[in-house]
Amino acid sequence: MSDAFSSSSESVIQRVVDVTPKTNTPVDKLQELYQIQETCEFVNKRQFGKVALQFPDELLGDSVAVAQQIEENTNAKTYILGDTSYGSCCVDEVAAEHVGAECIVHYGSACLSPSKRLPLMYIFERRPVDVEKCASAFRELYPDTQSHIILLYHVNYVHAINELGTLLLPEYPNLVISELVAEAEQCCTHNWIKIHPENICLPEQDTNQLLCQFGRRFFLKNGLSITDYSMFYVGEEGATLRNFMMAWNHCSFTSFNPKTMKGRTESVNINRALMKRYYAIERAKDARVVGILVGTLGVADYLSIIQQLKETLRRAGKKSYMFAMGKLNVPKLANFLEIDIYVLIACPENSLLDTSEFYKPVVTPFEMDVACNKTREWSEEYVTDFRHLLPGGQSYVPPADQEDEEPDVSLITGGMRSHDLLIREPAQSTCGSSVVLRNQTMTVANANSAALFLAERSWRGLEQKLGETPVVKAVRGRKGIAIAYEEEGTR
Repeated sequence: MSDAFSSSSESVIQRVVDVTPKTNTPVDKLQELYQIQETCEFVNKRQFGKVALQFPDELLGDSVAVAQQIEENTNAKTYILGDTSYGSCCVDEVAAEHVGAECIVHYGSACLSPSKRLPLMYIFERRPVDVEKCASAFRELYPDTQSHIILLYHVNYVHAINELGTLLLPEYPNLVISELVAEAEQCCTHNWIKIHPENICLPEQDTNQLLCQFGRRFFLKNGLSITDYSMFYVGEEGATLRNFMMAWNHCSFTSFNPKTMKGRTESVNINRALMKRYYAIERAKDARVVGILVGTLGVADYLSIIQQLKETLRRAGKKSYMFAMGKLNVPKLANFLEIDIYVLIACPENSLLDTSEFYKPVVTPFEMDVACNKTREWSEEYVTDFRHLLPGGQSYVPPADQEDEEPDVSLITGGMRSHDLLIREPAQSTCGSSVVLRNQTMTVANANSAALFLAERSWRGLEQKLGETPVVKAVRGRKGIAIAYEEEGTR
């Protein structure tokens, strides 16, 4: 019931308010930048009813306007995924399934890691680049026109690569321009290549060798390997370039930054970076309790690598615990003091974390495999894509025979790593003891490392002490705030 001076509460709740969305991009340019027409064709052709739109933080200002235009031209309901569970470069299929979405449209930067659950469409951000200045910087960096060079680029500059190739290919006959590929059956692409997982890295020409990695593919001339080429990268310094340089560490890298419009020779000391990673491997060898960080729920085969890691750690006598905590930060990992080292399951671009501020190191699945698999030796090869470590992958190494192990010396502590205390085959205990039999020589080991760590701590949190304290009646407590209770200072 309402009077003359107030309105009904029900009408306030049911009132429809027209809100004009504010965008960071002019409305007349939304169609070009976000390929709204192509997106609507993708949705209408497959008759999707619910569409998830995944935006990175820097593009969220345009998300409402883009979603509104898609709904006006389709029969679909759109859902904006603003806060991704992990890195924004990965497709957040988990968040999309929470709203019951039938497909995902991913905007902005992408690592192009394969996904399997939902149909997918990529819309890359069309960042501006001066092609003429990029070509001029390329000529200054490579005065020899017969050089063998591979042109790599960030996905947000793919729209300018054809024009750049038109300027450079007549002068550089040995220039190889990489192409973007989608390693998924349900991935919708426009003007770039889609290949199936079973066809990856198979030669298509007799005279050339095809190499597919990190969502790119390029042909190498017959008789040449990847180490015979130099790399020219178009894009800003970041995770994508760092991933390329670590994986192809034998190649020299140059880059052109479209923001500063300057080219340069990348001077990152790869050998020093690899030695830092090797130090982390030595820490992994010394570790007894390992935390497996699930940094992706959308990259294909992440469950397989988790299971393989668990088995590898068990064979090495290490206790493992799995954590799913979304985006990582220092306070989150600092809560688990019993963990000696973490191994991160993530896409190639998010695997190489700067852990200088973390209390415990964070390594990649490849580094943990080097630490635990005696068959795999540390070499100049560095693997950032965990799918290559699975059986059938190009970097898979079968586990070592446990009977052929030799004593090992830690390069960090200088002490002997005792293999006699490692757990090989967990025995079924009938008495509930935490001690299990390792082998027939009566060597034992503790099976619950985290519980042992907790037992050795001086402070274990609040203790109930049931039956040890007398029962008393409730009494009136203090009043006020902690800085100054009411009865304080009255004596």
